[in-house]
Order: sequence, then C-alpha cells, then structure tokens
Amino acid sequence: MSECRVGQGFDVHKLVEGRKFILGGVEIPYEKGFLAHSDGDVLIHAIIDAILGAMSARDIGFYFPDTLDETEGMSSIVMLKRIMNLLDNNGYLIVNLDSTIIVDKPKLSTYIESVRDNLSKLMNVDKKRISVKAKTTEGVLLVDDACVVLTNVLIKEK
Repeated sequence: MSECRVGQGFDVHKLVEGRKFILGGVEIPYEKGFLAHSDGDVLIHAIIDAILGAMSARDIGFYFPDTLDETEGMSSIVMLKRIMNLLDNNGYLIVNLDSTIIVDKPKLSTYIESVRDNLSKLMNVDKKRISVKAKTTEGVLLVDDACVVLTNVLIKEK
C-alpha cells in the first residue's frame, strides 16, 4: 500500500496600491495587489508550503528566500513548477488539494473556476482534485488590507 501524507500551508500578504492581485496564477482586476518580494501570489505560496510540509521538506522560504535578488519579483508559477518537480522526483503525487482564500475585497466567486483550471494545468492534477473556496470575514477581521490563504494537501507515493 502506498504511503499517504498530509501537509498544511498558510500565507498572508498585505494589499497595497500599485501591485497586481494574482491568485493561482490568475490576475484579478482590483485597485490593490500583494505587497511581497515575489509576485505575492498567496494561494500558490500556501499550496507550495502545504506540498513541502507533506514531504517534510522545509518551507517556501528555504527554496525561495526573500533575501536573494533572483527571487525579487519572481513569478509564483515558476516556484510552483519547481516544487511540483521536487514532488515528482521524490516519488509523490497529489491526491487532493483544498484551499480557502480569506479576503473581504475583491469578491472572488466569479474567478474561482478560472483559478482551479489554471492550477490544474500548472500542477498537472485533475481539476476534480482541486478545491478553492473564497470566504470573507464580513469586515470583522480584515479591513480591505490583507488576504489570507489556508491550504491542505494529501499526497501519496506513486
């Protein structure tokens, strides 16, 4: 029987003017975007941390430190592809991925399927194995200035 492993990922970035709002590699029109060393794609960052956690392979900062010039402005898609190669080279595949995006604005419901489609393509994982949900705090926790993502992933040996 092949071994299954679970990983959990988390990321949060402040929203500021003059930056792009990118989730799962999909640019979403909004007047603010993510303040970050890279492109700030909080969804992909949380997914990467979940995958690395499931493999007991450290975290995103180990592979893509924010102290290096080469990671400044780096596309999170490039990061995800490298981590998917690491997953493959270690003999694992993704069984299921479940992410929750928490942000009050912008409303994301019309973009979720595009995000799932893009993640499916980038990760070479069937879309039915990828869940992405968007939630708001109803203004209780965030005041239009941050986006939080929580991700769980189940991987198994090939």
